[in-house]
Amino acid sequence: MAEEAILGYLEKNEEISDSGKFAEEKGISHDEIVNVIKSLNGFRLVDAEDIKRERWGLTKEGDKYAGAGSPEVQLFLAIPPEGITREELQKKLDPSIFKIGCQQAIKNKWIEMGKSQVSRKVQHVDDRVRDLLMQIQNGEAVNAEDVDALKRRKLITPLIWKGYSVKKGPKYAPKRKKVATDLTRENLLRGDWRELEFKEYNFLAKGQPTEGGCLHPLLKVRRQMQMIFLQMGFEEMPTNNFVESSFWNFDALFQPQQHPARDSHDTFFLKEPSTTKMLPEDYVERVKGVHESGGYGSRGYGYEWKREEANKNLLRTHTTAVSSRMLYALAQDFAPKKYYSIDRVFRNEAVDRTHLAEFHQIEGLICDRGLTLGHLIGVLQDFFSRLGMSKLKFKPAYNPYTEPSMEIFSYHEGLEKWVEIGNSGMFRPEMLLPMGLPQDVQVIAWGLSLERPTMILYGIDNIRDLFGHKVDLGLIKRNPLCRIGL
Repeated sequence: MAEEAILGYLEKNEEISDSGKFAEEKGISHDEIVNVIKSLNGFRLVDAEDIKRERWGLTKEGDKYAGAGSPEVQLFLAIPPEGITREELQKKLDPSIFKIGCQQAIKNKWIEMGKSQVSRKVQHVDDRVRDLLMQIQNGEAVNAEDVDALKRRKLITPLIWKGYSVKKGPKYAPKRKKVATDLTRENLLRGDWRELEFKEYNFLAKGQPTEGGCLHPLLKVRRQMQMIFLQMGFEEMPTNNFVESSFWNFDALFQPQQHPARDSHDTFFLKEPSTTKMLPEDYVERVKGVHESGGYGSRGYGYEWKREEANKNLLRTHTTAVSSRMLYALAQDFAPKKYYSIDRVFRNEAVDRTHLAEFHQIEGLICDRGLTLGHLIGVLQDFFSRLGMSKLKFKPAYNPYTEPSMEIFSYHEGLEKWVEIGNSGMFRPEMLLPMGLPQDVQVIAWGLSLERPTMILYGIDNIRDLFGHKVDLGLIKRNPLCRIGL
């Protein structure tokens, strides 16, 4: 109806000068007229120009006073001719009406406020404020001085009316011809495709935004870590075995079988297959001997080493299990090497804001002749300086398979304190020599988690928001590029 009215009017007239007046004359909603004008303008059947008119409208407070009267008049009428106490007057009026009414009535010299009594100074008043608000509500003109007074009291607010003036467009027609968007099989069969007018393609229009793949923050930091190791000349170790035997995970590292870490409260053991069947027997015997009676300058642990305990399968608790396999393979044909690994490990821990049952471990090791603790400290200074951590401290520590061992601390500028960032040490002869490595070969190694630096870099205080099934996918799409050390 609105479209027919607009196109029909323009067929006999040059212009619709005001869409508001046109809508009023035709008895059609102005919103409906505006929507049709926008559609016709888009198809170039009409040319439309914006019209804006500013007028005054009542605020919520002004609308209230237009109905009930201004606060000063309400207060005046609440005062009887003989006067009233202030307390009684307050009970008769709303607190906001009493406060504003007192101010305006005193300003107009309508009342006198004594210490305890309120009385009238005049017998009759006109509610000019209400009259002005009613005039504005009815669209009547009000002089500038009165408008300014109402505006200062925040009783009126400017309202902008938007409409259009409309003329014939370059593709004007008394009736819009429906354009086809698709050529169908029925059009071809009927032959009416010859008369069809097709909608033009807009090759400049933007399509739906494409959903590209997004890297997880852990993967971004992991890649940065990999690049640092590669720049330092390290090779990556194969870490594809999540399931490992207790032998490679514990025994080969000279970790005794009664150690608390080997308890089911700390380690996930497999039910099926529960044991391994593939271990190098000669090496197993040497490991058994060093555990039970020592060797290579060590007294050992002096207990009965059990093969069935070493055969148990588990989810690896650290990537050092991979290191033990790599060092054993290296011992068969020794050459100096630098190895690193970054992969997942599993521990039977209670889940909280800083702990998960699975997380990622970063490990680096160097195997060569004549290595000392000084070499380890120097390598650590180089490695962590590439992470942007130049202030380091080292504290003596204990590990079953390294001696000496050191905890690594870095000064956190934001927290203004020293924070533990990793662990390090030199692998013990009881671990290296049974593998078959030459006696003058030493191995220096260090490790840290991937999650802790990632949480610091991205400002995440709960590890479950970073890794696991509760991660918000929006975080992965929104997170910025990570540049370690900048």
